[in-house]
Amino acid sequence: MIPEEFFTWSFLATYGGAALAVMTIVQFTKDLPGIRKIPTRLWAFVVAAVILILATIFTVSPIYPSDILLCIINAIVVAMAAVGSYHTVTDEKPTEPVPEER
Repeated sequence: MIPEEFFTWSFLATYGGAALAVMTIVQFTKDLPGIRKIPTRLWAFVVAAVILILATIFTVSPIYPSDILLCIINAIVVAMAAVGSYHTVTDEKPTEPVPEER
């Protein structure tokens, strides 16, 4: 996904927009003092929850408690996608030796 414009609240309210923002923010902030001690998956969840709650506040009216609960549940999915996609792109896969034919 290549963003063609800066983030908007409407874009952040989508699955792809939230996952992209979480991945970017987490990778940029995870080594900061104080945050470094927080497990990356937990930090990704916190960032995802904040983004989704704010995006909902700025794009949905009126807001109900059930909307916030859904943001928290969706934050788990977004955090898993953000952390998983980062590891998929950056982790080096160990190569197994090719068995010799006899």
